[in-house]
Amino acid sequence: MSTDVVWPVSVQWAQLTLRPLSMRDRAEWDSVRYRNREWLEPWEASNPLPGGDPPTYRQFVRLMRAQAKQGTCLPWLITELNPDTCRHELVGQLSVSSIIGGSFRSASLGYWVDAAQAGRGIAPMAVAMATDYCFQHLNLHRMEINIRPENVKSLRVVEKLGFRDEGLRKDFLHISGHWRDHRSFALTSPEVPRGLVHRFTGSDEPMSVRTGRTRRARQGYPEESTAS
Repeated sequence: MSTDVVWPVSVQWAQLTLRPLSMRDRAEWDSVRYRNREWLEPWEASNPLPGGDPPTYRQFVRLMRAQAKQGTCLPWLITELNPDTCRHELVGQLSVSSIIGGSFRSASLGYWVDAAQAGRGIAPMAVAMATDYCFQHLNLHRMEINIRPENVKSLRVVEKLGFRDEGLRKDFLHISGHWRDHRSFALTSPEVPRGLVHRFTGSDEPMSVRTGRTRRARQGYPEESTAS
């Protein structure tokens, strides 16, 4: 059973926006992904079946869009307003997946950030925004993030945000050609009554949630020493 997910939807706080992935993003997507291929390869999901090729960009977008319309996924790009160009630039991706309603009301979250932007607080800020949206607008109860024990930078993100370590999951996901152990982290809505953005930033400034095009933002967000 899925929740009443509204799609497309964008979430904005300060210069950072989570917005839907689209076909028109391909050129910028390909450029950022190619530049980050060595940075991302150790953490990339892979197909365990023989001969399983990764999807093309078009296939990937169509699959994510279909899942979003089914209410089981929120496939967002992470974009940041460049004050010099007044343009929102692609700095990463965040997807909320396995969205389940009913008596479970839970989801999982995964993300990556451009290596050139690491250490600036983008990853934890994006995770906080996505989690608050799911808790406050979808009425989910629990958010889960699974991270390889070797991924020190991502571990730092969940530590900063106060996600609980729920232990090791053996051979949890097929990553970079092998079944890999993951540590599971979780947070429930009652643990952050004022929201995860407030916990991370200390600010009561509300997020902007809207469908369609996003607005420009004016204020900054806190610096972060390490981010995935």
